[in-house]
Amino acid sequence: MSSFEVRGGKKLSGTITPQGAKNEALQIISAVLLTPDPVTITNIPDIIDVNLLIELLGEMRVKIDRVSRDTCIFQANDVDVEYLNSDAYHKKSGKLRGSVMLAGPMLARFKKAYIPKPGGDKIGRRRLDTHILGFEKLGAAFEYNNDGYFYLSAPHLKGAYMLLDEPSVTGTANILMAAVMASGITTIYNAACEPYLQQLCKMLNRMGAKISGIGSNLLTIEGVDSLNGTEHRMLPDMIEVGSFIGLAAMTQSDIIIKDAGVESLGVIPERFRRLGIKLDITGDDIHVPAQDMYEIEKYMDGGVLTISDHPWPGLTPDLLSILLVTAIQAKGSVLIHQKMFESRLFFVDKLIDMGAQIILCDPHRAVVIGLEREQKLRGITMSSPDIRAGVSLLIAALSAEGKSTIQNIEQIDRGYQNIDARLQALGADIKRL
Repeated sequence: MSSFEVRGGKKLSGTITPQGAKNEALQIISAVLLTPDPVTITNIPDIIDVNLLIELLGEMRVKIDRVSRDTCIFQANDVDVEYLNSDAYHKKSGKLRGSVMLAGPMLARFKKAYIPKPGGDKIGRRRLDTHILGFEKLGAAFEYNNDGYFYLSAPHLKGAYMLLDEPSVTGTANILMAAVMASGITTIYNAACEPYLQQLCKMLNRMGAKISGIGSNLLTIEGVDSLNGTEHRMLPDMIEVGSFIGLAAMTQSDIIIKDAGVESLGVIPERFRRLGIKLDITGDDIHVPAQDMYEIEKYMDGGVLTISDHPWPGLTPDLLSILLVTAIQAKGSVLIHQKMFESRLFFVDKLIDMGAQIILCDPHRAVVIGLEREQKLRGITMSSPDIRAGVSLLIAALSAEGKSTIQNIEQIDRGYQNIDARLQALGADIKRL
């Protein structure tokens, strides 16, 4: 098991460019199964989760021409549908939450699909009800295997009206990909409308789908018989952008984030500004100047600021861990409210061991009392529990005094490509062991 050795306390400087968006990649790459024609995808992040999904497609006999590390041409004209019922598929797909995204395209084009028990981060219960109920509305039937696999079959998908029980991004994307080739009209209300979902809709429309309402929570899909090939470029990863903003603030560094996809960041810059962090946005670049001190805003009545996650256009839950760690050295206090996952804040015990002043109120809420730079965090040995908590611990380690060791960094590698080398280029003292 690999680890990072970090010697913190150094101010960083330079320019860094975010990778392609992980959460978009898992949807877009799954969508190549909807057509036998070539599909070219660029700005693909070179990370474990995405590479695992590409490997899965290869084992399904999808032709893959990896033109470069961030560009692939896919052609799904000879798919081995039965591979999805093999032990090899079950074993590999169970490691990857994103493999659930294959179900919608498989149902649409091949009339059957298998969904493994969700893999990925251990951050709480991650149910599949939204996916399954949506597929049922379209006419699919499912059986649950005692080994933890759903088998779905749909000889004939038919458009339907559905009101999702939650605006799930993956659920909306999966149902959407099944509906584009269903007969008739499908209406999805309470649909997710994140930029990554908008990107998927635009790509499918270029392939010949008929989707309207893009960017809203009411999607209308007119089914078509077949889809064509296309080209698509991923957005920059908004979670990486937020991570670099937090890193700059905590380490008192001067960092420029190039090609940040500013138009697709929504409330993210504003949330960091509410922590007192200065951001200068020029075109598509974000400059985070070095700050000795940043002060958390209060509400107009003097109350303690609350930052919580919410479906788009609210704040993505993936950034709450980053915002929490960034508040450690601020002046003032903030309540972090993680509504979606009941285990995502459990990494704060490690930050407390480093010297942070954090009160974990319950599994969903934590109060951070800023240290105001009066004392530095101290380096410790810790383990990364999930992707976002892992990078939060890395940010804390880079700002801390002394040596930190972060174990289980495979979790970080699942979401951040070559993060150690990219941080070294900014002047960070980080080694992969």
